[in-house]
Amino acid sequence: MTSLASLWDFPDPHTYYTRVLPGDIDGLNHTNNTVYVKWCEQVAWSHSVSLGLDLERYRALDRAMAITHSEYDYLQASREGDEVVAGTWIVSSDRKLTMERRFQVIRLDDGVTLLRAGMRFACIEVSSGRPRRMPQEFLAGYGPAILGENQSA
Repeated sequence: MTSLASLWDFPDPHTYYTRVLPGDIDGLNHTNNTVYVKWCEQVAWSHSVSLGLDLERYRALDRAMAITHSEYDYLQASREGDEVVAGTWIVSSDRKLTMERRFQVIRLDDGVTLLRAGMRFACIEVSSGRPRRMPQEFLAGYGPAILGENQSA
């Protein structure tokens, strides 16, 4: 099989490895589409936590990145027992209010991409739910992870 690194749409994703469990299977005998949404959420949170921005930090800052739009392209089915890896990248940010992530889910056995997805986020004040400018801590945490920024050519 080709190396996993060559299968990603973008370089150096933050990854989350998992296996399709019996409870993930729907009436059509493949992974329910909501499970892919869960995997995207899990890899995004794992990435945020790795950048020092966990739920506790969000609460302390009274700020959070809330999803404003999601789009999923289901390309292939997965089945019980399949080992998969979800990858995510922050692909853009206006460094004020919004940022965008991309996702890719690959089946490890054959290297097939099962899903591509994207999410847009807006910074909100947790206590009111209203849009608010990103705090400096978000710029410092998320900023270096934005694809193509702060990377040597």
